[in-house]
This record gives sequence, structure tokens and C-alpha cells, in this order.
Amino acid sequence: MDTTELELRRELAAVYRLVAHFKMTDLIFTHISARLPGPEQHFLINPYGLLFEEITASNLVKIDLSGNAVEPSPHPVNPAGFVIHSAIHSAREDAHCVLHTHTRAGCAVAAQEGGLLPLNQISMEFHNRLGYHDYEGVALNLDEQKRLVADLGEHPAMILRNHGLLTVGTSPAQAFLRMHYLENACQIQTAAMAGGAPLRIPSPEVRELTARQLSGDEHGSDFQDDQAYDLAWAALLRLVERIAPDHAN
Repeated sequence: MDTTELELRRELAAVYRLVAHFKMTDLIFTHISARLPGPEQHFLINPYGLLFEEITASNLVKIDLSGNAVEPSPHPVNPAGFVIHSAIHSAREDAHCVLHTHTRAGCAVAAQEGGLLPLNQISMEFHNRLGYHDYEGVALNLDEQKRLVADLGEHPAMILRNHGLLTVGTSPAQAFLRMHYLENACQIQTAAMAGGAPLRIPSPEVRELTARQLSGDEHGSDFQDDQAYDLAWAALLRLVERIAPDHAN
């Protein structure tokens, strides 16, 4: 195994442990994948049957875009994980990592007709930057792939209606940070709506400005914070080293 693959395996394993730590898992039934560099179009995905807290760099399964293991592994691959993730990896050159969850708050918002509302600063990162995909049953049919890809478009995240959340990133770190904040936005929304008070929504102009500030686009503010996400990821890696030092094995 070359150094690049080993580093990617360790970063992806760290993300699995973080998803477990922040209680965004659904037993063994969701998935995070990362594309390996090179022309072969291979990517790494979790071994079906292991809890996220059991995943390490070495037990991640390497598969091709047809869902076939390209190296020996005692573990199968979740078929729904292959259908969803291979479609997005194939269609989006920038989608080096795809992260999918079934959290309570994410599924709650996915069941609401209005989807994610711009109720707070966290949710406004996704203003006009969030796709929606209608539920078609468990993702076991290849025909669904073209609709998944079309509904995601160029967005960094998507709500799978009546199903859950999905984020993409140029790295596992970016996909995780996007999911962390998308999940938090959903938790805030369900809490705000449960309170029963009228909801206050900022103007479209403020929503767009905030989205640009948080997504790294040019926004014309007096200051630019270009290191926030790198610092946050470094802090998260320190957390993983404390709570799950075996992730890199």
C-alpha cells in the first residue's frame, strides 16, 4: 500500500470514528466512501456488518465502480451504499468523499415539506446550495442513480426526502465538516419548530451573504477567515487520537 492510500484510509477511518462519536450512526446501515487517486476509479467504503466504532484504516474495503472488491476482504459491501456512492463518484469529479446518514434530526427534516429552513447561521451555509431527492424506496436499483446525480447537481449536500442526509467533499474532512453542520442545522430546526413560537427568517440578501461567507466564496466583507475549517479538522483529529487511537491500524 502506498503512502497516499494509507493516509486516505486513516483519514476516512477517522471520519467513521467521528460520526460514531457525534452519534450520527444507524448501526451498520449507512456509509462513507472515498475515491482513491489514479485512473482505476477505485474507492474505499465501510465493511458491511461492522459498527462505525470498529472501522480501521486496514479493514476498509476497496471496490471498483461496479461494486466489486479489488482486493481480498472478508467483508461484503452494503448494496445500497454502492448504488448511491458509485453514482456520485462517477458523476462528480470533485466528490472525492461521499457521506450519508440516517440521523433522527436529518430524517425529521427530510420528512418536512419545506426541507431545510434558513433559521440560523449554521443552516444558511446551505442556502441555495442543497439538493433534494425524492424517496424511491431502499436504494437497490441502478436506475435511480441518474436521478440521484441530477438532484444533487453541483451542490455540496443533499436531503434524501423521507430518508436522510448526504454530503460530498474534496476530502473526507470536508465531507464530515459539512455533515456536522448540516446535522446541527437539522437539530436546531426541529427544536425551533417544536417550541411552537413563530419562526423568524432573515432576508434573502442576508441568507446569500452568510452562505458565501461560510462556503468560502467571495463575499466582500471586511475580514476573511480562510483557516477556520483547517483548524477545526486539526482539532477533530486530536479528538480522534484521544478517543479512538486504533482507527489508524
